[in-house]
Amino acid sequence: MDHRILGRLRCPVCAEPLAEATAGTTRALRCPRGHSFDTARQGYVNLLAGRTPHSGDSADMVSARSDFLAAGHYDTVATALASVATRVAPDDPYPLVVDAGAGTGHYLAAVLAALPDAHGLALDVSKPALRRAARAHPRAAAALADTWQRLPLADRSVAVLLNVFAPRNGPEFHRVLDPAGALLVVTPAVDHLAELVDALDLLRVDPDKADRVAGSLAGHFAEESVTEHRARLTLTRAEVTTLVGMGPSAWHADPGRLAARVAGLPEPAPVTLAVRLGVHRPR
Repeated sequence: MDHRILGRLRCPVCAEPLAEATAGTTRALRCPRGHSFDTARQGYVNLLAGRTPHSGDSADMVSARSDFLAAGHYDTVATALASVATRVAPDDPYPLVVDAGAGTGHYLAAVLAALPDAHGLALDVSKPALRRAARAHPRAAAALADTWQRLPLADRSVAVLLNVFAPRNGPEFHRVLDPAGALLVVTPAVDHLAELVDALDLLRVDPDKADRVAGSLAGHFAEESVTEHRARLTLTRAEVTTLVGMGPSAWHADPGRLAARVAGLPEPAPVTLAVRLGVHRPR
């Protein structure tokens, strides 16, 4: 792991610094108090302190997301994040970009490509996602971590914190973010995927989503700006199935019923991509 990332990691048990340790063919990170965390052969390090109540996205969901994003359908989101990150990143010779709930690391990679001096860390609780995130970009590392818990990072060590369609831990985001840094939050707009919601009986976007985002960050962050980003997607039925399979509706949809509903869609199907990108500064 690059020392510019390793130097900002902290033991999730005692918050002491971590250093690389090798025993035979086993690689690990270890703190001065002896807490040790193995590095998987796929490249990510397990920084969970104890067991987590959930395991994140399944291998099938991660595969669906990887295929869909690789096809460029959500490039509007990646481009917007990269553009904003170049504007808000603080003056730091080696800025650290962290994606909390990174999934495959797709958006982290886009931001790192726009910030040539930055290094990145993907945090997620899904092992299948981290296997991909560990290879998402040459300047990125990946760690298994529950973002609802204390983050395995030093205070004020993060220049830009990404949170894309993922849960928000306001107090911890505030603790690890540089006072001059920024939190970039992407959430679905009310009409995101509107053409599919009724047709396929998908989960609806909460109309109070913006208020819930503000509430989760209240007291820790001030909203600097919010922009909406939209695109008109034209998807095959197979791509629609992939899109459903990579999102929260995948946990609830009956495969047979979904397939029947998808078969009733026009081909190609017009679909609205609509997201909100908020820039939040630490208070």
